[in-house]
Amino acid sequence: MARTASIPAVMTVVAISEPGGPRVLKPEQREVPRPGVGEILIRVRAAGVNRPDVQQRKGLYPPPPGASDLPGLEVAGEVAAVGAEVKRWHGGDTVTALTSGGGYAEYVTVHESNALPVPGGFTFTEAAALPENYFTVWHNVFQRGGLKAGETFLVHGGSSGIGTTAIQLASAFGARVFTTAGSAEKCAACVRLGAERAINYREESFVDAVKQATDGKGVNLILDMVGGDYVARNYHAAAVEGRIVQIATQDGAVATTDFSRLMVKRLTHTGSTLRPRSIEFKGEVARELETQVWPLLETRRVAPVLDMIFPLQEAWRAHERMEDGDHVGKIMLDVA
Repeated sequence: MARTASIPAVMTVVAISEPGGPRVLKPEQREVPRPGVGEILIRVRAAGVNRPDVQQRKGLYPPPPGASDLPGLEVAGEVAAVGAEVKRWHGGDTVTALTSGGGYAEYVTVHESNALPVPGGFTFTEAAALPENYFTVWHNVFQRGGLKAGETFLVHGGSSGIGTTAIQLASAFGARVFTTAGSAEKCAACVRLGAERAINYREESFVDAVKQATDGKGVNLILDMVGGDYVARNYHAAAVEGRIVQIATQDGAVATTDFSRLMVKRLTHTGSTLRPRSIEFKGEVARELETQVWPLLETRRVAPVLDMIFPLQEAWRAHERMEDGDHVGKIMLDVA
């Protein structure tokens, strides 16, 4: 292992002491990990907070085999050391990276292919807000969902980290974007980001709203994080030959629906999860992002929306903020 600077033997992390509420997130000391073959060690400056972190904290989303038991799926910082056979990165490079866990810490190791350069002009906090949402949206909206310019797109939860990313990217690539959100303020934020229509799901039917906006045709693609009774409503809101991509089931993983609608409209309902996917798969997504999306970030045609930033040791407050549901965009941890 090549070291670029003095690396301490131990580091501060935030661990899940037991399954439960936000207060089970507690700082502790652990050994600094060593990068393996093809891996880099990142001195973490900022980390993102995501819904899977909350689910893991509750004991509902265990890390995949071989992954760190610490929460945290995205970070940004400097390369502190490199393992054998690392080709691209060198000590001192600034990177943002997708991790399989371990982001709530002062140091983390990742495979070099799952790291990307910090876009020019971005702070570490902004850069750390990119990987989980941009990898997820790129794969599910553009690779799996096949969104093309001129198509209509509905994303549920438009004010979330995923939602704000999906609105901006879909708009930047020429789609007509619709979204749902839970308040007038959140809807207004979504419109500012590029949504043609933001639907307050507490006050009106998103099915009726998108049908009206598309002259009764419905939308070509739906990105859904809700599940539950949204499944049946998505089938109503989708156009003939429409696609629905499921990436979470916040309102339940079990649904009762009329599958004849899926057959008559020739719908495609698919889904995916990112964390358990292979290093090689994530590396392929990273390469496409660097080619297709990083130029948009460099010019700030798209950019992460930041909500609140908390110190690493107060990660429990970040989780409370996420569970309150009042945030717009990304909740972040300052590790520096």
